Amino acid sequence: MKCADVSLFPILVKLKAKKCVVVGAGKIAAGKATGLLASGAQVIVIGPRAADWIQSQARAGKLIWRRRRFLPADVEHAFLTVAATNSNATNEEVYRACVERGVLCNVVDDPEHCDFFYPAVVRRGPLQIAISTDGRSPALARRLRIELERQFGSEYGAWVEQVGAMRQKLCRRNLPAAERRRLLDQIASRESFEQFLRKRTRAKTADRKK
Repeated sequence: MKCADVSLFPILVKLKAKKCVVVGAGKIAAGKATGLLASGAQVIVIGPRAADWIQSQARAGKLIWRRRRFLPADVEHAFLTVAATNSNATNEEVYRACVERGVLCNVVDDPEHCDFFYPAVVRRGPLQIAISTDGRSPALARRLRIELERQFGSEYGAWVEQVGAMRQKLCRRNLPAAERRRLLDQIASRESFEQFLRKRTRAKTADRKK
């Protein structure tokens, strides 16, 4: 069965303290490592030469840079691996090593050698909207991301934070399940968001008058 015949399973994963390997240390690899570090992963970058950002992060102790060529043992016990070198042979070697060890692998710009894909993501604080076309059209995913960025402005980040705080308070109350569900739906409603915007606008106006 070809990859195109299989639907992807959408999932958001906690990577805190998990071993994640990036093979290749150039600009593209640096971009992949940035996202992994932001998720709290234990990042190991492998490559004889590295982009300035990778070198600086290694000096700061935020990631490990192994200044050499890839060895299959590098992916041992890894949670996931990204192959981002300019060598097809090396990328193929990384993929084979991952398959043999049951490690999830993403070979950049090579869908047939990917167990997972990077979606186009809109981030607004704790709110994340991921867009995927199952690898069929990354360009379409990017266009949809741009459209959603216009639709979901920065105010959504603050609102989601507020909704989360309200939910925590609500869940601490001893309420019947049906009533709790009704209130949870209410605080996440469009009306709740519009009320938040009105209060935000009034607060900004008051600040300008001070």
